[in-house]
Amino acid sequence: MFEPWGVLVILIICPLLGGLPLIAWITYALKRKQLSQVGTGNISVSAAFYHGGKFVGILAVLSEAFKGVAAVLLTRVFFPEGSFWELIALIALVIGRYWIGRGAGTTNVVWGFVVHDPLVAIFVSFFAGISFTILQSRQLVKFGVLLLFPLFVIVLHISDYPRMLAAVALAGLMGWIYTKIPDDMNLPAQEAQTESQAMLEFLRGDVYDGLRQRTMVSLDEELDAAIVGEKAATLSQIKRWGYPVPKGWVLAPIDDPNLLTEFLQPSKLSPLVVRSSAIGEDSEQASAAGQYETILNVTSPEALQSAIAQVQASYNHPSAVQYRRDRGLNDSAMAVLIQQQVQSVYSGVAFSRDPITQQGDAIIIEALPGSPTQVVSGKVTPEQYRAFVIETENSSSVQLEGQGRVPQALIKQVAYLAYRLEKRYHGTPQDIEWSYDGQTLWVLQSRPITTLLPIWTRKIAAEVIPGVIHPLTWSINRPLTCGVWGEFFTLVLGDRALGLDFAETATLHYSRAYFNASLLGNIFTRMGLPPESLEFLTRGAKLSKPSLQSTWENLPGLGKLLRRELSLEKDFKEDYHKRFIPGLSELAQEDIDNLEPAKLLARIDLILELLHRGTYYSILAPLSAALRQAIFRVKDGQIDNSVTPEVAALRSLSAIATDAKQVLLEFEPQQVFEQLKQTPEGKKILQEFDELLQDYGYLSEVGTDISVPTWRENPQMIKQMFVQLMQGNEPQSGAKDAINSIFAGKRKRSFVQRRVDIKGRVTEVYSRLLAELRWSFVALEKIWLKSGLLKKTGDIFFLNFDEVRHLVVGDDSRLIEELDKLVELRRSQFVQDSEIIQIPLLVYGNTPPHPLAPSALYSDQILQGIGASHGQAEGRVKVLRNLQDIPDIDRDTILVVPYTDSGWAPLLLRAGGLIAEAGGRLSHGAIVAREYGIPAVMDVRGATWLLQDGQRVRIDGSRGIVELSNDLRPE
Repeated sequence: MFEPWGVLVILIICPLLGGLPLIAWITYALKRKQLSQVGTGNISVSAAFYHGGKFVGILAVLSEAFKGVAAVLLTRVFFPEGSFWELIALIALVIGRYWIGRGAGTTNVVWGFVVHDPLVAIFVSFFAGISFTILQSRQLVKFGVLLLFPLFVIVLHISDYPRMLAAVALAGLMGWIYTKIPDDMNLPAQEAQTESQAMLEFLRGDVYDGLRQRTMVSLDEELDAAIVGEKAATLSQIKRWGYPVPKGWVLAPIDDPNLLTEFLQPSKLSPLVVRSSAIGEDSEQASAAGQYETILNVTSPEALQSAIAQVQASYNHPSAVQYRRDRGLNDSAMAVLIQQQVQSVYSGVAFSRDPITQQGDAIIIEALPGSPTQVVSGKVTPEQYRAFVIETENSSSVQLEGQGRVPQALIKQVAYLAYRLEKRYHGTPQDIEWSYDGQTLWVLQSRPITTLLPIWTRKIAAEVIPGVIHPLTWSINRPLTCGVWGEFFTLVLGDRALGLDFAETATLHYSRAYFNASLLGNIFTRMGLPPESLEFLTRGAKLSKPSLQSTWENLPGLGKLLRRELSLEKDFKEDYHKRFIPGLSELAQEDIDNLEPAKLLARIDLILELLHRGTYYSILAPLSAALRQAIFRVKDGQIDNSVTPEVAALRSLSAIATDAKQVLLEFEPQQVFEQLKQTPEGKKILQEFDELLQDYGYLSEVGTDISVPTWRENPQMIKQMFVQLMQGNEPQSGAKDAINSIFAGKRKRSFVQRRVDIKGRVTEVYSRLLAELRWSFVALEKIWLKSGLLKKTGDIFFLNFDEVRHLVVGDDSRLIEELDKLVELRRSQFVQDSEIIQIPLLVYGNTPPHPLAPSALYSDQILQGIGASHGQAEGRVKVLRNLQDIPDIDRDTILVVPYTDSGWAPLLLRAGGLIAEAGGRLSHGAIVAREYGIPAVMDVRGATWLLQDGQRVRIDGSRGIVELSNDLRPE
């Protein structure tokens, strides 16, 4: 039993030992440098020497030597000395070093082998030293050693087959790793720590004949954009992905071109093109398009030398210098890219997104016969095409608009290339230069379309802050939401959060909220998480697993976040009793109608202080509930949402309506409240109704928008729903059973349920605070309307909070003078934005044009969304864009709405089904729909625009499908 336990210990302990980031800790402790964020990103001994200096490098060697020796000695606890299991331990150690620790494990193996087999170690070291002295080639020696040491093991241990196989496996693993990670020795020695430069130059093989030479770097290698520029680094990445990229070589800014020019020997039969690859060129911050030289048809070594000099000199052209100044870019350096020139039959440029409309799915292609330079020069008008790639699980197709001399099959191939490259870069729109030589479609360049960045997404924001938003609401919500998200991300990222502007997390387009997908993508990349992480947390999208390496790196930050999650219930209860309840009680006792502006402003500041803490819980509680539901695989139907205010209010209203029907066996819908006043039982019903308004009067149509009147201010909608419930509408049987089960206390308080309950309590506290905030601003507005400072009811919501503060303090005379004009201008813009029906899901860039209709559907008869509540229903469409006029609704009604929030929830009581333009499985509409057994499909793009009142549709809440009918006859 001893040896099996030994195998288990080796296979578990050694990878963890290999992944232990001792080098990273040493370098950060002594030099305050994060090795994962500089140079190649490797956490290696050579990186420690390069970025930390000689002392840090020596400590790094000792730490990695300790690992190798420890792995061998650990094995000897369980197995005899010299056993092949010692080599298995080193293999396990190297695997952990690569997958978790971001290093090759060379030092681990060297010192481990010294302990395992000193004789083989001596022979290999002797031959390696002689070879390096003679050949001065690090690469040859490195891979030569991988051949030598298993060979020596075989010669010296010819009868020990397991040891021979283990040695070959170890050598093969090391060789494979060497091809997968960049070599820190390729970094410029001059930029290393001063005391390490001489050693690094020697190990690089740079000292030869008194001149510093550098190993030629090709596009086949993994390149660092900080050294060779974005253009070369991107092309090397695309080439390694398997796309056709012309063979090429790169000269870093400090490299001597002589060796490369002697090697390449261009000729008329094999011409070269010399291109710029400046540091910072073709990045998300700047394209530098056309700023630097490109030299074609280089056919001799002399011409190559001249072309390289011309391209390097173009970095300092006055126009290029001015461009960098205008873009706020620092001066850096110019790398040079030399490639085999493609003999172009057709060439062009493809934009994976339309840079003019800045929305939709169209791929824009410009093409002509011949060289690509004529397409990008602007001197010739190319042929223009629009293409749409439609991809399903089983097939893909390209729809093409436009005709010309370029073959349509080629244009379709280009479109699909652009589509795939954009997906490779996580949705960042790409500007692609391509060329076709009659056989192969070559990628010459791919860079982000800077004018289409950042990318703003409506998917998440439509759920958090739906509808058209007033300036005052946004000036309060934005800093609260962005600030708390920034706190969470900084907690996890630590130093890696440097340079991230969390204030840019959200913005308004068309008076609607959008989240910054580019920033979130950057954050997730730094966290080592997949790009779809936020979609998973908010809308239930599938989530791919993060790598062990990224998980290890983020372990400290994730640990802090986990501690926050585990203490959520305790922290919220403490704040609930010490902060929120006392604060809400104090606010409720104040007579705000008799407060002066200064006192109202102090009241608002108090509410905002409570809201900041409330926002923390309003973000963490739903995320915690979603994560726990996913981890424990709890189905939606097993969750009780009765603590959520809108669900509780709806149930209370239904119960009161049931009692009212027993009191009024016959009634006139328009006279219900007058008839109830005529009997003692009816008066009791009205008292219960008033108590419901008192309890839930803080709710509104849009819970996060303080410009929307609360139920207490505008009870007409609740009264209408009360009458409709009395007219015969009741929850479906499934919903009744669910309610009875809940009230009977049969549902268990699981890990998930406790978080859902906290989420409901948080929603209640947050909604109450927002209602108090609204009532404070309304009271302030009444004072200003009476004084003549404001002209119309609702004007205060067209100011931002800073402007409100200045008006209260009275320290901005110019604002007072221009107040009427300012409010009227914003009101006019708000009205225009409110009339926009079709809001784009994604917005590219900071100045989007007027939104257009969706570019394509899955078919003429099917709309695709997110299945949010199981079941099927068929009925007639009723498009409802707001809650101003509530129509008659029955089981044959399929409600089509832009979004759902607390105010929409009562409407679902009578509907047969729900279609929403925004939202997901965790949205308010989805929760209520599941409660009452109503099928629902969310995130149906353009639903309120595409569907018409009276049109017959069938919805499938399981598959997220809406089937259309041409029957448009209204009932």
